Amino acid sequence: MPGCSRSVSRATGVFAYGATLGLAVDRLVGDPRRGHPVAVFGRAAAGVERALWRDHRGWGALHTAVCAGGTVAAGAVAARTARGNRAASVALTAAAVWAVVGGTTLGREARAIGGALATGDLEAARERLPHLCGRDPHSLDGPAMARAVVESVAENTSDAVVGALFWGAVAGVPGLVGFRAVNTLDAMVGHKSPRHRRFGWASARLDDVAGWPGARLTAALATVAGGDPRGAVRAWRADAAKHPSPNAGPVEASFAGALGVRLGGTLAYGGRVEHRPVLNGEGRAVEVADIERAVRLSRRVTGLTLAACVGGRLIVSALKRRNA
Repeated sequence: MPGCSRSVSRATGVFAYGATLGLAVDRLVGDPRRGHPVAVFGRAAAGVERALWRDHRGWGALHTAVCAGGTVAAGAVAARTARGNRAASVALTAAAVWAVVGGTTLGREARAIGGALATGDLEAARERLPHLCGRDPHSLDGPAMARAVVESVAENTSDAVVGALFWGAVAGVPGLVGFRAVNTLDAMVGHKSPRHRRFGWASARLDDVAGWPGARLTAALATVAGGDPRGAVRAWRADAAKHPSPNAGPVEASFAGALGVRLGGTLAYGGRVEHRPVLNGEGRAVEVADIERAVRLSRRVTGLTLAACVGGRLIVSALKRRNA
């Protein structure tokens, strides 16, 4: 079927050019300070929550279906509208990639905290830490904040970059925006607070499923791109399953091994203390300089992810042409 083969090849080209352009825009300008599409989605999802909230899993599942399903549907309509124009399709893909990835802002926030810690300004570091993760900054000293930043860089590399690009390669614009919607819903309602323990269950489980392939790809690429591949593989195999999150475990363990540091341990979220297993116990304690190393590793993983996703699509296209 020559027509089908041309369509597959065209879609691969659209994704390759669009994703590359979107990542370039993110690298140059980062996230907008106002009117970010993810923030707009968050406000809409909060409004839906206010209308639907019940202390019940079924109502939470409906909330997830409305918010995530509506986002995927909107992405599909936009992609179909642009389908007849290659330039419009590339531009739409680029805009979606720029809207859903957050690698530049991730690195910028991590480096800002690292700079404050390097000068001994713990109060400035505590003030900025909530921009990056949900830890309680007032319970952390300098080394603990450095560790929190490295862990957040690792986890968000998967959540904010690799997972989105993976689903973009699989499903185009609907995959990009749908993954980001699911990930955002998990951050909003997927935690175990009294209000969201039941209502957020569906969002949390869907995020686990959607994040599974991206987390493993992130871990694999961190192993390749890091300074200690053997250490990364060892930590991944030995410690990933100990983490309470099925997706954060492989990512944080592989980053820990690649960087030669220990992650995990005691942490606090909103007054709730958790004692998590140590990842890569053979490594040393995290230092402030490791924040920059983690950011650089995250950027290398981003570049490799783009290459892997485009390469994967090219392989699939070649196989479909051969079987046509």
